[in-house]
Amino acid sequence: MYNLGSCYENRIGIDIDKKKAFELYQKAADLGNSTGINDLGNCYENGIGTDIDKKKAFELYQKAADLGNVNAIYNLGLCYSKGIGTDIDKKKAFELYQKAADLGNATGMNNLGYCYAYGIGTNIDKKKAFELCQKAADLGNVDAIYGLGICYNKGIGTDIDMKKAFELYQKAADLGHESAQYNLAMMYEYGKGIVKNIDKAIYWYEKSAEQGDQDAQYKLEKLKKNNLCKINQ
Repeated sequence: MYNLGSCYENRIGIDIDKKKAFELYQKAADLGNSTGINDLGNCYENGIGTDIDKKKAFELYQKAADLGNVNAIYNLGLCYSKGIGTDIDKKKAFELYQKAADLGNATGMNNLGYCYAYGIGTNIDKKKAFELCQKAADLGNVDAIYGLGICYNKGIGTDIDMKKAFELYQKAADLGHESAQYNLAMMYEYGKGIVKNIDKAIYWYEKSAEQGDQDAQYKLEKLKKNNLCKINQ
């Protein structure tokens, strides 16, 4: 039932039907399926096939987390971090990210690294942040790959290495990460860690802008205008 719901939500062999997906997640949840309970929470959080109900989402994440569902443990951490259906509690968020990370959840590792980098619910530990980001990146987490690029770019828990930062931004950008696409464009625009290339800068700003990044849209307009002025001179 859960897998069938996932098919309807993600267009796997059938047209998307969010309402049908919701109904199937509900059915799976009623039978005690922890993944169904977690995804039902996601439906309530984001209004997938039903009205948004953040409090209901939180309750469902809690229920699935109590059953040991690692994705729900992470989602519950996110709820405490952002105040989704509950009060913000950074310490509780940190503890849940830690629990998810210990169970091998790459997103939990990445968010735990972020907590250590900026002292969210714990003391700042840049080296620990870098190590967790590396671990999550090794598991293929695109946010962590981008975050690792940030670490090398700014020297967070490691030495600054612009070449390594460029490689990681490129990898995350190729996977569709809009912030990585923006940072990659910046490197091409200013020639940091790579030979300056305005055409490639424009290309990656366009990719990021297409995903709604407003900074990329501004930079794109500015670069195109400057290039046009040069051509007309």
